[in-house]
Amino acid sequence: MARDNSPKERQRKQLERKQGKRDSNDRILIVSEGSKTEPNYFNEIRRELRLPTASIEVQPSELGTDPIQVVNYAKDLFEQGNRHKRIQPRAFEKIYAVFDRDDHRTYFDALSLAESIDGKLRNDNRQQVSFRAIASVPSFELWLLLHYENIQAPIHRTEVMHRLKTHIIGYEKGTRGSFSTTREHLELATQRATSLAKRFSARDDPEPYTAIAELVKVLFKLKE
Repeated sequence: MARDNSPKERQRKQLERKQGKRDSNDRILIVSEGSKTEPNYFNEIRRELRLPTASIEVQPSELGTDPIQVVNYAKDLFEQGNRHKRIQPRAFEKIYAVFDRDDHRTYFDALSLAESIDGKLRNDNRQQVSFRAIASVPSFELWLLLHYENIQAPIHRTEVMHRLKTHIIGYEKGTRGSFSTTREHLELATQRATSLAKRFSARDDPEPYTAIAELVKVLFKLKE
């Protein structure tokens, strides 16, 4: 049988290839230090954007809350999957390990480990996998505070919480609805976080820094 090589057929096949590539590249695994705060935040974004769980999986670390444990759990979950959570092995293109500086002794080791893993893993499509550390100095709450204040100097996590509570009455670790509460200021927070990232890196402790904006951008990109 002769092949249909018409312009319309070629266009259809090109579209299918693009769609297949897009869907494949959209599979994201997020592993967080916190068991409630970060999962609540990212899952709220997922629901708001109506992103399928097949595209984005959010899980707290089950090895512990030290940054090195978060990174190791993200790697183990990717490689081994989890039958009870219906997570297939190597079913992602991008992995994000989300953790805070706080006073963790393994913080810098975790940054180095994540860098060493990046691009070394292969997924079920035999593609190289991106592995990124999404760190915040001093804590995840800095990202939320940036929605209201332009932090430019080192700040202790206790002070971050104190100031945040003046903007979000009743805020505590694990509070639900933090994305919807802060969303109207998302663009401003992103600009402030991006500005900080141009001045400092995750290694410039105690300078303020957060890569949460980077991950939020990735999630919003899935909606496009």
